[in-house]
Amino acid sequence: MRILFIGDIVGSIGRDQLEHYLPKLKQKYQPQLTIVNGENAAAGKGITEKIYKQLLASGADFLTMGNHTFDKKEIFDFIDDAKKMVRPANFPEGTPGKGMDFVNVNGKEVAIISLQGRTFMPPLDDPFRMVNDLIKEAKKRTNLIFIDFHAEATSEKLAFAWYLDGQVSAVVGTHTHVQTADNRLLDQGTAYITDVGMTGPYDGIIGTDREAVIKKFLTQLPVRFEATKTGKAQLSGVVIDLNESTGKATSIERIMISDDHPFFN
Repeated sequence: MRILFIGDIVGSIGRDQLEHYLPKLKQKYQPQLTIVNGENAAAGKGITEKIYKQLLASGADFLTMGNHTFDKKEIFDFIDDAKKMVRPANFPEGTPGKGMDFVNVNGKEVAIISLQGRTFMPPLDDPFRMVNDLIKEAKKRTNLIFIDFHAEATSEKLAFAWYLDGQVSAVVGTHTHVQTADNRLLDQGTAYITDVGMTGPYDGIIGTDREAVIKKFLTQLPVRFEATKTGKAQLSGVVIDLNESTGKATSIERIMISDDHPFFN
């Protein structure tokens, strides 16, 4: 089985990139399942029901979220009915939405799990302890287990992946918006990358207008951060191949599309 994962969609530029390139990526790589992180899709923070449906219409089969899941208040009106989206499972008990779900792909189920790190992040429940129960539940139905680990610290992401090596098919990092060049197969067959990168503005700073970010560093005064709305764009992702019988990964390839990395079909 081949899974295409597209990293954090940021604002309108990111949504446009997905709409433009996803059909071409599907034609080139022929994935059976396409997963997209959409937690920054609405002006850089959160998601709306309209954008949720837009991302699915653009070709995403399923969405993962992150620390900005609840930044748009209207999400409370639809998250429990959003059948193709998971938010971090380690939000406190009683939080709307779900942290794991299953997708049927040509008769094979894939478990999709979202978890959030805690280093330099809000103090959610321990993802290392919680993931054990999630994997146990998932393995009752499938060996194909995909995890989006939404975290800040490289060390936490690496530790999490090694902790789960051989137990899950893939651990892909999101959140920092800068693609890392460490895609690899771990010793026991788990595909890993520290951060997939983002899909959105190319000349901003992690998706935000760079002038505001630079001003913040220069003055340390409060500054309003807004997603860049015009200019160059990029798309970041990975393609992962899985053995359907064992659930082990057999390859992981990075995708980067930008002015400096043109797309070739």
